[in-house]
Amino acid sequence: MTDAFDIPAPSTPGHAAEGPVTPLDDAALREAMNRVRLEVGKAVIGQDGTVTGLLIALLARGHVLLEGVPGVAKTLLVRSFSVALGLDTKRIQFTPDLMPGDVSGSMIYDARSGEFEFREGPVFTHVVLADEINRTPPKTQAALLEAMEERQVSTDGVTRPLPDPFLVAATQNPIEHEGTYTLPEAQLDRFLLKLVIDVPPREAELAVLRRHAGGFDPRDLAGAGLQRAASADEIRAAQRAAASVTVSDEVLGYVVDLAQATRRSPSVQLGVSPRAATALLAASKAWAWLGGYPAITPDHVQTMVLPTWRHRIRLRPDAELEGVSVDAVLGSVLQQTRVPI
Repeated sequence: MTDAFDIPAPSTPGHAAEGPVTPLDDAALREAMNRVRLEVGKAVIGQDGTVTGLLIALLARGHVLLEGVPGVAKTLLVRSFSVALGLDTKRIQFTPDLMPGDVSGSMIYDARSGEFEFREGPVFTHVVLADEINRTPPKTQAALLEAMEERQVSTDGVTRPLPDPFLVAATQNPIEHEGTYTLPEAQLDRFLLKLVIDVPPREAELAVLRRHAGGFDPRDLAGAGLQRAASADEIRAAQRAAASVTVSDEVLGYVVDLAQATRRSPSVQLGVSPRAATALLAASKAWAWLGGYPAITPDHVQTMVLPTWRHRIRLRPDAELEGVSVDAVLGSVLQQTRVPI
């Protein structure tokens, strides 16, 4: 099931002003975030919903797991997203022989000084593209745990902060299982959203081919006309603005009722945790802010349930054998839970 987020894009392209934006300039911040989608669209066609999902995760200070078959532009999407935000990005190709130090960094002996010094790993950047994360053993996957949760790396008793803003966008192929490792629950829980990328419809695929026939080079994003649409200061200000969106006790109770309903479902072996409920709250705040709402509504919560919870639920083996999907279970939970008025 594809995730759909419907926010009208700005009618005219433009670029955000350089430098910080005051916290009161909320409309300008939102306009800058929405312009990011226009910039990404210069390189990637038919993935507006996924781009919006990446923006939601960034605003909520979370991370994203992108799932799709090879060739649906997962890597190009993240690279284009980073360029549109003006953020540094590094790609880590996860392989079976990748070591934890190859991700977070390690102590290297310097023969000239006779001392060990820390050499930063590729995780020290704003946007980490963790390509095919399920192709490396859990020990190496765990190297990202501290970085994703605490936004820091601890080595040899020294804690080193990571750049701010910081986002991990990991990709995995849902079809191919040979040579892959199942992501442990602790690793999955660090991802705010799991976004499913489907093969584009015919018109979108035709537009992709036209673009390539016209000379588009996915390795040359500057040549495609991509420019920065927001600054790091604007991103941080937008994160603060999204976090300030209000939520009523009724909506908070609705989130709790949904979480408890997943634990009671007969098809579910492991329902969502309280941490998952707080993740849904943060994602709903970011989604509401992007749409210009000062407070969360039940509609915002309902939209964010699938991408926020689909990777945090474990089905019973008999339900899986019967072909029950997590998305179907969550859809049933949404239908059966009373919505506050």
